[in-house]
Amino acid sequence: MSDDARRPGYEDQPGYEDQPGLGFHLDETVLRITLDRPQRRNALTDEMIHGLIHALECANQDERVRAILLAGAGEDFCSGFDLGGRRGSGVRTGATQRRLPSHAHRLVSLMMTTQLPLVAAVRGYAAGVGLHLALAADFCIVADDARLWEPFVRRGFTPDSGGTWLLARIVGVARAKEMLLLGDEVSGTTAAGWGLVTRSAPATEVATVAETLTKRLAAGPTVAIGLTKTLVLEGLSSGFDAHLAREALAIELSSRSDDFKEGMRALAEKRPADFTGR
Repeated sequence: MSDDARRPGYEDQPGYEDQPGLGFHLDETVLRITLDRPQRRNALTDEMIHGLIHALECANQDERVRAILLAGAGEDFCSGFDLGGRRGSGVRTGATQRRLPSHAHRLVSLMMTTQLPLVAAVRGYAAGVGLHLALAADFCIVADDARLWEPFVRRGFTPDSGGTWLLARIVGVARAKEMLLLGDEVSGTTAAGWGLVTRSAPATEVATVAETLTKRLAAGPTVAIGLTKTLVLEGLSSGFDAHLAREALAIELSSRSDDFKEGMRALAEKRPADFTGR
């Protein structure tokens, strides 16, 4: 485990046990997840992907968790999937297509659909599936000199884990093609200018900016935030009338929450709301 992961209070929590390549820490309302293979630029293994899926499934049902922060140990966020670990495995043709629905595709889908706000703190490389994890987060804070990269065509194969879907919707078809078909790296500063990420900051400030944002989200009205996140995602593929019906259902649910009642009291009393996430 990295030195970052050994900080005081980094104890195992039920459902979030550390494992090779992954560290978890539940700090009151924030679940911190650390990709912890700095010697491999935090490249993902099969075991890491399944561990992340399990942790997100647990968090989605854990009443303690109100926000998630995802970061990488060392100088990089994630350099993609560690293909070297599969060499010589003798898998049959079609194995990748059979595996992906319950593998990287499942992980990215969970990140986007969990009703918990998720922040990614990115320094150094974010490549391939590593980049897609960052883009699937609700907020992505990147270092000015981060290196965002779609390396697939440089290796002679096609993108996976939602890259073609995410990029085209976030920055448009032209810039998506620039990254996907040319395989050129994009700096954090450029990515922020494109609107590909939430914002960029000096590398030394990324952790602080991401931490502050995560705590702000964790202190917000969790039910309303989660339902709003779902509405934004579903709105990308639904018709207007169907989406209005979903909005009506969401406001019905959120207006029955304790946080809505607290928000109304705070408005009447002219004070900041103290949300509990209920």
